[in-house]
Amino acid sequence: MSEVQVLKPLKTWSHLAARRRKPSEYEIVTTNLHYSTRDSNAPWELDPELFMNRWYKQYRNDSPLKHDDWNAFRDPEEIVYRTYNLMQDGQESYVYGLFDQFNAREHDKSLEKTWAGTLARIYTPARYLFHTLQMGSAYVGQMAPASTITNCTYFQMADSLRWLSHTAYRTKEMSLTFEDKGFGRTERAYWETEPVWQGFRELMEKVLVTWDWAEAFVALNLVAKPAVEESVLRKLGESARHNGDILLGLLTDAQLLDAARHRRWATALVKMALEKDDNREVIKGWIAKWEPLADKAIEAYCGALDDVPGAAEAAIRATREFRSGLGL
Repeated sequence: MSEVQVLKPLKTWSHLAARRRKPSEYEIVTTNLHYSTRDSNAPWELDPELFMNRWYKQYRNDSPLKHDDWNAFRDPEEIVYRTYNLMQDGQESYVYGLFDQFNAREHDKSLEKTWAGTLARIYTPARYLFHTLQMGSAYVGQMAPASTITNCTYFQMADSLRWLSHTAYRTKEMSLTFEDKGFGRTERAYWETEPVWQGFRELMEKVLVTWDWAEAFVALNLVAKPAVEESVLRKLGESARHNGDILLGLLTDAQLLDAARHRRWATALVKMALEKDDNREVIKGWIAKWEPLADKAIEAYCGALDDVPGAAEAAIRATREFRSGLGL
């Protein structure tokens, strides 16, 4: 009669047992959560020829960007939902503290009417742009091959919504002081027809119909977002300070803190992807494809910032410096 082997129960989740230590909160609530990666032929455990299954097989499983274990990716800051809310609650308290303080000082009444008109044209329509960043982040997160990547993109998505909300708040505030500038009424028309926005509109509309998850990540996080951040945030913030609009300068500074965190996790993901030599040329090819559109968008937008000499050149150079630091 053979002996019955009694197996000792695992003291942790099986996919974390190899580490031989108590898993962190980040590892428990973030890693290996995508059940759609269990069966490569039927990600959603239905007919393999179901449209959604074919979509995921083509645009996620068969992406030219390959890795043996995408689940090995880790957010360098190990942010989870709980800590994200703690962190960004502080950020929002700071931002709305700015709004309250500058409103109490009647900041908007101190602005020149010409600058207010400029803001109606080149700032408040940015809520449409920030919404495209939000949607792009949502798509990459939905299609990402690992839950640790999805978490990063969803927190990035939430940040984009916060940027949109800040812009909408300022739109309403300025409409109360400058009733004749079209705040809250003309943003869509500016977004759709004003030359300053057409480069970004073309860029983001094309990003939003990029279906391969990895190319969408490269187009969004390595090319489009840096272009937005260096022009619509950083250079606009400089212009705002030149025009006595310290509130907008401080607001864009706060948003750039989010952007820096987005770049850190994107850099970590690229570093991981480059563990496979073939991925280097894939990423470089995608960057070469998207860079001209981003440069065109920066030039169109920064062309409106007359009081920031060399704005477009500086913004383009900053995006190149970011990408040169990726190890490509």
